[in-house]
Amino acid sequence: MRKEDCFYVGTIVNKFSFKGELLVKLDTDEPELFLEMESVFIEIGKDLVPFFVERSQLHKSMLLRVKFEDIDDEPAADSMMKRELYLPLTALPALDGDKFYFHEIIGFTIIDENYGEVGTITGVNDTTSQALFEIDNNGDEVLIPINDEFINKVDRENKVIEVNTPDGLIDLYLS
Repeated sequence: MRKEDCFYVGTIVNKFSFKGELLVKLDTDEPELFLEMESVFIEIGKDLVPFFVERSQLHKSMLLRVKFEDIDDEPAADSMMKRELYLPLTALPALDGDKFYFHEIIGFTIIDENYGEVGTITGVNDTTSQALFEIDNNGDEVLIPINDEFINKVDRENKVIEVNTPDGLIDLYLS
């Protein structure tokens, strides 16, 4: 499995018991979605290695307490610390309406209600407090906050996102 074909689930942050149980800090608003995982890919070196889940349960809101097959003691659990977990993109539930996953909108065209065609989404910057569309406008980068109030419509069929940004926002990047 290639990392490009997967999405990040979380990171192993601590041991829970001497029997190999681990705590995973999940990267989600809905941790209960990950309770039924049968297996997961764990990044070891540059490879994604499959591990089977014996059992899991939520632990203190955003932590998932997991027992993997073949991780049965503290030394084995120690070897898993700080490793990242991934699942295939096909495991994501389909979204409809104006909701979207960041990976699925790469290549979409942004059209602003007042400005017109802004450009093509090349990425999403989610390292800031406000996630941003990264848009290529003929070689110039335009950043638009991903904000429900700005998004009018997500047209998956035509790969277009229609927005209504505040006056002057796009011109900041293109003047």
